Amino acid sequence: MAVENSSDAPRPVTGPVLVGVIPGQRAAVVQRAAVLAAELGVDLACVHVDVSTYEETLPDGSRVLLPIDPDGDFSYVERTAEEIQASVSEALTDRRVTWSFRTFAGDPARALADAADAIGASMIVVGTREPGIVHAIEEVLVGSVAVHLAHHQHRPVLIVPLDPRPFE
Repeated sequence: MAVENSSDAPRPVTGPVLVGVIPGQRAAVVQRAAVLAAELGVDLACVHVDVSTYEETLPDGSRVLLPIDPDGDFSYVERTAEEIQASVSEALTDRRVTWSFRTFAGDPARALADAADAIGASMIVVGTREPGIVHAIEEVLVGSVAVHLAHHQHRPVLIVPLDPRPFE
């Protein structure tokens, strides 16, 4: 009689599905994450990471996002978050899933992993990069968020293709 290793046994999915959201992102990423969350019977946590800010914890335990450039116009952070939240809300119209939105600061892969840890997410959903030279250069300089997530945390990562191309 074989003894099953409990660390290898599938665990029930109870944590929310976390989806990384960015400005101008195609609705397909959030919608795929919403379908998955609904089918699993869990909530959807939409997380935006602002790379131009850092997080500071106040003495009362609350957190605040502060600009890396203290002389810059910081109003764009709140405006961007509002625009993303509105876009998510529109993408999730008529979707039967409870969802939330939150902005984190710092490196996107690390912040998404930290957010997933904080809420006990069952998985992380991200989209592939958008087509175009600017996005390609950004990926070369910063690296792929999906690859970083797949190599540096324990949750499954679902990558939603945004511009699939056939193999050559």
